[in-house]
Amino acid sequence: MSARRVAVTGLGVVAPCGIGAEAFWQGLQTAPEIGDQRSIQEWDPSPYFDNPKEARRSDRFAQFGLAATEEALAHAGELDANPSRVGVFIGTGIGGIVTNEQEIVKRHDKGDRRVSPFLIPMMMPNAGSASVSMRHGFQGPCETTVTACAAGTHSIGNAVNAIKYGRCDVMITGGSEAPLTPTALAGFRNMTAMTKQGISMPFDARRDGFVISEGAAILVLEEYERAVSRGATILAEVLGSASTADAHHITAPAPGGVGAVQCMELAMEDAGLTAGDIAHVNAHGTSTPLNDQAEAHALAKVFGIEGSPIVTSTKGVTGHALGAAGALEAAAMILAIQHKLIPPTVGLEQRDPELPEIDLVMGKARPWEPGPSMSNSFGFGGHNGSVIIAPVAD
Repeated sequence: MSARRVAVTGLGVVAPCGIGAEAFWQGLQTAPEIGDQRSIQEWDPSPYFDNPKEARRSDRFAQFGLAATEEALAHAGELDANPSRVGVFIGTGIGGIVTNEQEIVKRHDKGDRRVSPFLIPMMMPNAGSASVSMRHGFQGPCETTVTACAAGTHSIGNAVNAIKYGRCDVMITGGSEAPLTPTALAGFRNMTAMTKQGISMPFDARRDGFVISEGAAILVLEEYERAVSRGATILAEVLGSASTADAHHITAPAPGGVGAVQCMELAMEDAGLTAGDIAHVNAHGTSTPLNDQAEAHALAKVFGIEGSPIVTSTKGVTGHALGAAGALEAAAMILAIQHKLIPPTVGLEQRDPELPEIDLVMGKARPWEPGPSMSNSFGFGGHNGSVIIAPVAD
């Protein structure tokens, strides 16, 4: 069968810079406070649950996913879909680590019998997808991709394919993460992945590591003709995606970004596009020395310097939300299309002279005529993911 078109009809975001898609968009224009972690301050899950007990039995990462899903579904309107043809793919890098760490401490301090009987269902990485499926009665495929920092992008790509090739008519997809526990933070700091300056500076000569963060973003994807027929507002169209592996190192990217190059090229092939068609790239851009170096060289190899698309990294504001990062960045691209404005790479002030001169957005947001846009995500383990999202063609 021929591939079906895939529309984005709903969008929901929970992020340190804003809860709700429009608050998130405004937050992307503002420099955050200095610090090596970005949390969602004074998070209140109660509006998204029937009672406090239900909220307490859901890990923070699953709460974020449910909250973002509620906004996305409200945005999409009445789906009127066969439940068996609605799937849920929500990625995460770590899953319920908040609950896991709390219960380990409790066991150590108070003994086995004090461990919560809800520990296992709360810590499961698939709890995010499962919670959404159960709450809304979605009976199609319900899966969780766990590919570190590429999980959100991979989930979106897999969800797109479920619609493209006829398994589902609607997919709820994205990523959710809440990794800010004392032990996780100690681990990231001790492996020197996190910044000591407290600033995310993607592609900057002074960059020294990422700012870790949390959050979630959820997209409602829908078969295009179905969305048109029900009068849905179509925010954008997902044209293609790809996934590759570096097969190189558990944390470091392959030299020269060779896996990233292949991933971007395969995503364009899947979308039926060439390098000259890509107008904008939301880079993985973590602010780590090796990642930004590999990605900049990969972008230069794929697109050239003269033909470089407009590049930004929104992690200068959001920080790095691990398995939710790709979903947050897909949301940022959709909003950039809607607002005809590309957010700046906040924190980038001194371009690294050792990197190729790709067309980075610096200082302030840049107006543009929206076109096909690519979001890249690269995760520990050598996982690469790219997804291409475009304005709706006339």
